[in-house]
Amino acid sequence: MFCVECGKDESIFRNGVCMNCYLKHTQFSKGPPILDVMLCPRCSSYKYKNTWVAEPFDDILKRHIKDAFSISPELKGVTIQTRCNEKDRVITCMVFISGSLEGYTITEQHPLTVRIRHNTCEICSREAGGYYEAILQIRSEHRTFTDVELKTLRSAVEKMVGQFQESGKRGLFITDIDVKREGLDFFLSEKGTALSIAKKVQEQFGGDFKQSASSAGMKDSRQVYRMTYLVRIPAYRKGDFFVFDSVYYYLISLHANKVRAIDLSSWAEKVIEGKDVLPSRIFGGLEMVKEMIVVSQSKNEIQLMDSKSYATVEIHKPKDASVDTAMVKTVKLDGYLFLFPEK
Repeated sequence: MFCVECGKDESIFRNGVCMNCYLKHTQFSKGPPILDVMLCPRCSSYKYKNTWVAEPFDDILKRHIKDAFSISPELKGVTIQTRCNEKDRVITCMVFISGSLEGYTITEQHPLTVRIRHNTCEICSREAGGYYEAILQIRSEHRTFTDVELKTLRSAVEKMVGQFQESGKRGLFITDIDVKREGLDFFLSEKGTALSIAKKVQEQFGGDFKQSASSAGMKDSRQVYRMTYLVRIPAYRKGDFFVFDSVYYYLISLHANKVRAIDLSSWAEKVIEGKDVLPSRIFGGLEMVKEMIVVSQSKNEIQLMDSKSYATVEIHKPKDASVDTAMVKTVKLDGYLFLFPEK
């Protein structure tokens, strides 16, 4: 049959015309010459529909183009490519929309000017305004924190917040940190995640957990509450020596309201309730450990010498103790000398 457009004896594709003539007079994609993209100047997130997303510009531009451009359903396997140049804060792009039709590959080009509009996102507005939904309070039991402990606790909480942010909690941030003599206060933007962080702090450092709510006013005719999560870390710490039921222990780890400790006489491990440790006498930590010279040893006993006074002492070896060094670490509690269980 003859094409009514070009008059050639070609296969008719549609409406009396051949494929070449159909392609020549058909536009498969159409879009605006100017496109506005919203950018938050604080966090560099782009707004897509009603959501702020942290994506590369090319990816977010393709999203906007897909929504703003109409593409004929005739095209199959559609791909969108962009090539952009920025000059004097104006981004000029060429948009390439490609697809196939009955075995023919079709590519259409569209010049596009992209205007970046700055607008602070809701999360950054909250952060700048000092917004918070919960206070995480970390306190100590019957003592004050050392500077090292305060630094460790602060680093631990900040790391937890970072991990939640990386997992998708974009709305989570620390509004403020108040360092006090008695502990730390973290002002957090999400009370649900703040609860999870408080539980993680308790799990890592031990102690008791309490929560309370206070009124923060009204929003949309509903009462709004702020939460306070208190983690009270016990007086004992990892690395402390203490006596419990007339047995001397070395504390090796804490887990919520329980501690794991080593019996210094036998080197056997024992799990003890934290509330039982608190009334016990706590001697101190690793600063009490000192090295002594190995003079001799048998299966059950070892003779040691003080490197300063040269005084010797013979003590019982724990069943699992294996000494093959010239120096060993020891700790003295209430006049009793123990081999320190390094392993």
